[in-house]
Amino acid sequence: MKIIYCKTEFFSAVFLSILFFGCVRNKETDEKEIKPKTFVTCTNISKEQLSETIDLNATSVFQIKDNVKSNLNGYIQEVHAKLGDLVKKGQILFTMKTKEASALSNKLADTTFNFSGVVKIYSPLSGIIISMNKQNGDFVQEGDDLAIIAEQNSLVFILDVPFELKNIIKTGSACNISLPDNEIIKGTITSEMPTVDVASQSQSYIVKPNVTHSIPENLIAKINIEKNNKRQAMTLPKEAVLANETQTDFWIMKLINDNTAVKVPIKKGIESSGKIEILEPIFDPSDRIIISGNYGLPDTASVSIKKN
Repeated sequence: MKIIYCKTEFFSAVFLSILFFGCVRNKETDEKEIKPKTFVTCTNISKEQLSETIDLNATSVFQIKDNVKSNLNGYIQEVHAKLGDLVKKGQILFTMKTKEASALSNKLADTTFNFSGVVKIYSPLSGIIISMNKQNGDFVQEGDDLAIIAEQNSLVFILDVPFELKNIIKTGSACNISLPDNEIIKGTITSEMPTVDVASQSQSYIVKPNVTHSIPENLIAKINIEKNNKRQAMTLPKEAVLANETQTDFWIMKLINDNTAVKVPIKKGIESSGKIEILEPIFDPSDRIIISGNYGLPDTASVSIKKN
């Protein structure tokens, strides 16, 4: 009976050992099987010209305007132009009759009395009528404003620049003007105003548009100013660069072999047109940087390169 008891203990120990090592092996196998691989695509670092720009608001204004004034007390007999008309210097705008002539013509029966009292008002300059204040039959006094004419070629954009960005604005430099209808025209920054707005602390610059067609006054446009430019910037597509929630830390995922990606902190520079300049560290053109499938990857992640 003693021998049987020992055999029973021996077989029990062997069974438990087999069961234990089998569980450990299955656990290791399961761990290997459930470890996922993320499919990714890669890109390489490139060197190219990269520029950083900003958009600032600008408002169109006519620099040269002239008020057409009445030079007598009387009535407007005829208006020879209308709002929005292009007129030339010396063109007749108004025909007026003096107050005295109007009174006499109603009382005098003698037709041989030659006193018309009719006076014509002419345009003082060539331009566009932007305001028409009087109409036929209106009574006006000497010095009253009849119309306002703006010289069409004097239209400019007034660019408001925050004073802290003053150093990036250079008079004589070219710029792009984006109109609200998506038209983009060329312009030149011609001069700067000598004062700063008290409330906004911005300084105004005059931008001359290089166009032949008319642009209305008080039109708000965007002027694109180049803030920085680098000819040989080391760049990556924007999708390759990851960041924390506060946008204070940036990194990329780089392949160290065909199956492993590691997290590499970076310092970025100019960002423009879907490209980001990488200032640090210096990458080799052969380095493979993950461009898709990188979101949420931990450091030293298991990956699989997606084949096209």
